[in-house]
Amino acid sequence: MWRRLGFTAVFALPAIVARLIGAELPPGVTVLVYGAGVVASAVLLSWAAEAAQVDISGSLAIAILALIAVLPEYAVDLYFSFTAGGDPTYTQFAAANMTGSNRLLIGIGWPVVAFVGFWAMRRARRRGPAEPASTKGAGRRQPAVVLPPRNRVELAFLAVASAYAFLIPLTRSIAWYDAVVLLLLFGAYLWRVTREGRGEPELIGVAADIALLPRRQRRALVTGLFVAAAAIVVMAAKPFADGLVATGETLGIDQFLLVQWLAPLSSEAPELIVATIFAWRLHAAEGLGMLLSAKVNQWTLLVGSLWVAYTLGGGAGAPLALDDRQTEEFLLTSAQALLAFAVLADRRFGLWEAAAVLGLFALQFPFPTTEVRLVFSAIYLVVALALLVRKRGHLPGIAASIVRWERPSSSQATAAGSEG
Repeated sequence: MWRRLGFTAVFALPAIVARLIGAELPPGVTVLVYGAGVVASAVLLSWAAEAAQVDISGSLAIAILALIAVLPEYAVDLYFSFTAGGDPTYTQFAAANMTGSNRLLIGIGWPVVAFVGFWAMRRARRRGPAEPASTKGAGRRQPAVVLPPRNRVELAFLAVASAYAFLIPLTRSIAWYDAVVLLLLFGAYLWRVTREGRGEPELIGVAADIALLPRRQRRALVTGLFVAAAAIVVMAAKPFADGLVATGETLGIDQFLLVQWLAPLSSEAPELIVATIFAWRLHAAEGLGMLLSAKVNQWTLLVGSLWVAYTLGGGAGAPLALDDRQTEEFLLTSAQALLAFAVLADRRFGLWEAAAVLGLFALQFPFPTTEVRLVFSAIYLVVALALLVRKRGHLPGIAASIVRWERPSSSQATAAGSEG
């Protein structure tokens, strides 16, 4: 444990030193140095948040874990929004980072967790251990990650946020009322998950080692990790973001695309790794549930906070205006979010569904043009509506989960496998 913590701290050291002495680095080196700091902070936050579940009871723990794990992503995007208040050219980067992080989470994160979970289950069956109760007697249907009933809460809030998000491309801006609605949704989500029971957390690696420490030592270490990671990300976010923009200009790469994909990939990598490890250890439902909660956080808190940061940066309360490209990207992201909800409406994420989500993302990724964005937005919407009609019997239960809750036992957690 201590060796891994030390190695991660050393990984962040160049960013800390460079920022403290005010070193002027070439754009490419800036991205590497401060990007390493962002990744290191995300790793430390993930370990601390996981270990904190020992001292935070209830489903609120998993929501807090998902929130804290994406704080580096929030820091970078809020910096872009804050700067856009005084420099309108930065508005495109705020939209780029937000849409990229949301689409990566669903388009790559969800399918990878599912595929790893399927592979882990297949490996476990070959070795012959007892199958989890949720998969016994299975085999007729395609393999699927089956989420527990408690995840209907995340699905309900994802549905509401996704439906509301379509208003933003129509108005071509993020206004004060959008921020109010989305931040209230996030607050309601946090309140709701505090009412839900949850079994013992499944911890792995460094987080598991921290959890075994005596209470006082554990809490002191977790608090120290939170503070250290927050300090690192605050120091690294601005130069990393500016370095991305400068690197695009220097190398002649589309700055929008660089900010849209490279920044989220570096800041969310630790979270995706943690979820993938859960899947490898036959807890794919836990990993997918964490990414689902992260999606709700991003789609409510992150989007709603953009206007707040823009206003504080000099926007004077005016709407955060979106140009044609940003509007199209937001429309595509909203359509993908609706499809994600439709796919999980029955709480099953099957092999072919995971392949379809990944395939749709991969097909549009190399072609950043208006026509491609609009075509894939339409495909996402048509497929989502078809799935919602097919799975309409599950929708009342999702809607009811907002006001009705249960206290499930830890045995209800499910892993990757086939449901008969």
